[in-house]
Amino acid sequence: MNDTFMITLGILIPLFGTVLGAGTVFLLKNGIGDSIQKFLLGFASGVMIAASVWSLLIPAIEMAEGSGAIPWVPAAVGFLLGIAFLLVLDMIIPHLHVSSSKPEGMKSNASKSTMLILAVTLHNFPEGMAVGVVFAGVLAGDMGLSITSAFALAIGIALQNIPEGAVISMPLSAQGYSKSRAFFMGSMSGVVEPIGAVLTIVLTGLIVPVLPYILSFAAGAMIYVVVEELIPESQHGEHSNLGTIGAAIGFVLMMVLDVALG
Repeated sequence: MNDTFMITLGILIPLFGTVLGAGTVFLLKNGIGDSIQKFLLGFASGVMIAASVWSLLIPAIEMAEGSGAIPWVPAAVGFLLGIAFLLVLDMIIPHLHVSSSKPEGMKSNASKSTMLILAVTLHNFPEGMAVGVVFAGVLAGDMGLSITSAFALAIGIALQNIPEGAVISMPLSAQGYSKSRAFFMGSMSGVVEPIGAVLTIVLTGLIVPVLPYILSFAAGAMIYVVVEELIPESQHGEHSNLGTIGAAIGFVLMMVLDVALG
């Protein structure tokens, strides 16, 4: 029962970060400044890159090596499949990024606010997978993954979810939505994370040997988000150095969390 509670809490932590970020709509009247937004985008990039390496790829390589397999095969195959999966979703699902006026994906009559939420939801799914697969590794009893390292990953993703929640709720409020409605929609964009985590835990529990591949798959999916969206948006226009500084701080913070708690 205690393990169940800890894992449930762990997979909900990233959602708490999104809810906290969405709650800024009640505190900020004029939205998030461009400079702060660039810093936060960079910070999210740094967290996700570090999490992909220390929490996902390195454990995947160590697991494969421990099982007698060629260490780099699951990491390479899973990583590329994760990239391909997000690439396909990016081309299919209609979505709109905050800094863009042109929707991406298949043509749709969905509203601007709906496509804005879909953009963040699309990016949140691999983060939920990442948290889920690490907790699945803990359940499987693999010595390469501990409950503290799983919580370190969950906390790191929750930190970078705070600006994502704000990026949804603040523009919706500016478009005329009530603050309560904007907060609700911003919070709901993070619900896909615990859903993705639970699905990943169930899948990995059924096929334990596939764990290194799923770890690497989640890493590839997150790196796709970083390279395709977060870094370009943090480097667009003026004050791009703030995005770089944010990435450095996010990377170091996630690395320290993983090493210190792992």
